[in-house]
Amino acid sequence: MPASAQPHHPGRRRRTSRLLAVAAGLATVGALAAALPPAASAGESHHRPGGHGSANRYEDVQLLSFNDLHGNLEPPSGSSGRVTETQADGTTRTVDAGGVEYLATHLRQARKGHAYSVTAAGGDMVGASPLISGLFHDEPTIEALNKLDLDVTSVGNHEFDEGATELARLQNGGCHPTDGCYSDKKFKGADFPYLAANVLDDKTGKPVLAPYWVWKKKDVKIGFIGVTLEGTPGIVSAEGVKGLAFKDEVETINKYAKVLQKQGVKSIVALVHEGGYPASSSYNYDCDAGGAGAGISGPIVDIAKNVSPQVDALVTGHTHNAYVCTVPDPAGKPRMVTSAASFGRLYTDTTLTYDRRTGDIARTAVKSANHVVTRDVTPAADMTALIGKWNTLAAPIGNKAIGYISGDIGTGGTESPLGDLIADAQLAYGKELDPETDLALMNPGGIRAPLTYAAKGAEGDGVVTYAEGFTVQPFANTVNLQDLTGAQLIQVLKEQVSGSNEAAPKILQISSGLTYTLDLTKSGADRVVTDSIRLNGAAIDPAATYRVASNSFLAGGGDGFTTLGQGTNDLVGADDLTALEQYLTANSTPASPIAPPAADRITIVQ
Repeated sequence: MPASAQPHHPGRRRRTSRLLAVAAGLATVGALAAALPPAASAGESHHRPGGHGSANRYEDVQLLSFNDLHGNLEPPSGSSGRVTETQADGTTRTVDAGGVEYLATHLRQARKGHAYSVTAAGGDMVGASPLISGLFHDEPTIEALNKLDLDVTSVGNHEFDEGATELARLQNGGCHPTDGCYSDKKFKGADFPYLAANVLDDKTGKPVLAPYWVWKKKDVKIGFIGVTLEGTPGIVSAEGVKGLAFKDEVETINKYAKVLQKQGVKSIVALVHEGGYPASSSYNYDCDAGGAGAGISGPIVDIAKNVSPQVDALVTGHTHNAYVCTVPDPAGKPRMVTSAASFGRLYTDTTLTYDRRTGDIARTAVKSANHVVTRDVTPAADMTALIGKWNTLAAPIGNKAIGYISGDIGTGGTESPLGDLIADAQLAYGKELDPETDLALMNPGGIRAPLTYAAKGAEGDGVVTYAEGFTVQPFANTVNLQDLTGAQLIQVLKEQVSGSNEAAPKILQISSGLTYTLDLTKSGADRVVTDSIRLNGAAIDPAATYRVASNSFLAGGGDGFTTLGQGTNDLVGADDLTALEQYLTANSTPASPIAPPAADRITIVQ
């Protein structure tokens, strides 16, 4: 059925309105900067209690930081709620971690005894959020961050999921333009600044958010510059970034470092929503064991090596990894680069030693470590109440059963069982829109969590709730149909491992009937063996036309799949969660649940 013919579903209005809000808000993106506080808002720290200061030359400033929370207010489940720790004897163990009730307790305990303490974040505080936050346009997360006493954050790519105008509302407050207010109290917005120095309004050429902010306590002041990755347009829907330009991270940071220096602010921290890949998955891995920064690779290394020596530390994110590394700056001096994994499982505690004589940070004295947000502490009562309030509002929608599974349907591997299931769901939905639909493609980054089997007694074993489905696919992308030639389809599959995806392949999840071989012993596009590509056993005809279902992000050429953006005869359906929900409901019952797919459509040669 087309989107307009969908039956009424409790809560569907909110998901649909998220898309409408993006479209409506983009027309007024230029208004965002005007609605924000001045860029150089150099005032007293607005959260910390006052202190008596010190007559000494040096003052230790505590910098607490985290990144990539993604609206995970409740403790995340499965592997998303654990961290790996290396123990003294060299063995590793996993530790349950995360949940804002516990994050709040840990941060509050960490601040005790520190007269000078500032809390910062590295972006993606919202977006791709579980139902408790995503259903309400992430207002619950902003309320939680206010209670966490967050002082400042950079934007991440996910801050643009619903467009720049919706981001402005999260900053400044006000009821949602379509859904209105969720209670009798008006949403107040964030009481911390979002920074986006490298995100410019196409028309004015000016940052759409404040580029920097200065934290000040008595005679100590530290400047913060916030940027997101330059490649944001390639990983966010075209509508979400319409009217915006994303500039080079290094050039932008260096530009505003000079601005801050001219204002007399010589201690500077960059909040960078771009990250790296440590050699170990342990949160307490010694990144510098083989030399400064020897244990980390990825985009953040080049950024850190080229950012001005005027910047004293980098708080990073995006890759969801944990690391504390010293990467040499252009002058060869060590500089701390940190990331606290994701979902509130860790926080970083960094000591910045401020030199009152120079106004700068004594870089050789900088110390930093990641700490686990364990769940063995007393949960913060105000966070428990906040979660309870929003869960009460979400429960009538979230608790509805939409299907049944016979076992865990996971997301791991090049081809995942859940990826196959979602692709099959989109193919089935596509055939409802147009019986000529041939296949479906799903981007792995759009699958945010596994489906976990559980014995739930009266609710039914293996029940999948709407809330669980929402957590899997929270983006409210539509399911789009488009025509591609066989040659274009072959090119799409090759784009998984070539072009912008060559260094970090993005392997599409494919619907039943489509098969091919991925030869990892080869390089570039050759890794997709052209002669092996089959649809229902038949070779792809380069001259034929194929009807392809995918989400709107992919259909717009996202994740480096530019050829998908060239499809024709477009037809837009309902959102992707609708497709998954309908598939689960139609193909499973308590007595006949869906079994995890075999994930055997792609033959891998290594």
